[in-house]
Amino acid sequence: MSDQSSPATQAERLDRDAPAPLHAQVSERIRTRILSGEWPPHYRLRSEPELAVELGISRGTLRRAIATLIRDGLLVQVQGRGTYVTSTAIEPSIAQKLTTLSEDFARQGVTVSTQVQSHEVMAAPSPVAALLDLRPGQSVLRLERLRATTDGPVAWLVNYVRLDLAPGIEQAELADQSLFGLLENEYRLKISTGRRTFSATAATGRVAAALGVPDGFPLLYLEQITYLDDGRPIEYSDVWIHSERMRVTSLLSRH
Repeated sequence: MSDQSSPATQAERLDRDAPAPLHAQVSERIRTRILSGEWPPHYRLRSEPELAVELGISRGTLRRAIATLIRDGLLVQVQGRGTYVTSTAIEPSIAQKLTTLSEDFARQGVTVSTQVQSHEVMAAPSPVAALLDLRPGQSVLRLERLRATTDGPVAWLVNYVRLDLAPGIEQAELADQSLFGLLENEYRLKISTGRRTFSATAATGRVAAALGVPDGFPLLYLEQITYLDDGRPIEYSDVWIHSERMRVTSLLSRH
């Protein structure tokens, strides 16, 4: 596939006096090409020297821009072969780092809506209490949410949050903000690590209805426990992901 944009045209689009650094502007230009379909899945980018000349920037600036898009799951580098577009499908980086789906959607420029289906204070179920280091019967916030893009529902989330560490969180509005963001910004809790387990499962009952799929439809299931910097668990969640609308990609290094 040929690229019809001239180096001069591309360079003129960069504002060297803007508050946003050049590498951030370049990553947004490339992101736009990918999300618009101009650079389709499996498209191989030009070599670094060629692309740097085309954009009128240094190779160091280009590398920083590309690194951002690799981190966001839009590009992948194959040693000895080049840099490729992964996919225009939603491919969050939750397999690489401790981000939330809403944070990944925002980073990729994906418009997403969140519907809070239920939120209630309840005694933690025994398995959840054990995972969250709670006494039997200790209260948690149980939160059910549905995330959707313009294509339809993509994820059904059920979160359990420790109320002793985040008192009053049941009063918060969580349709328009990240749960992690609320815990960090409002409660000054430092979320440090997490454990995520991925598996395949079949849609049933309420999950199938929420995601708009028939019973038996293949889903990606994610189980998560999140820990603070002092080692205390703060949140446990179950997440069911629509396997045709969202994929999870891991970028791995052998050494």
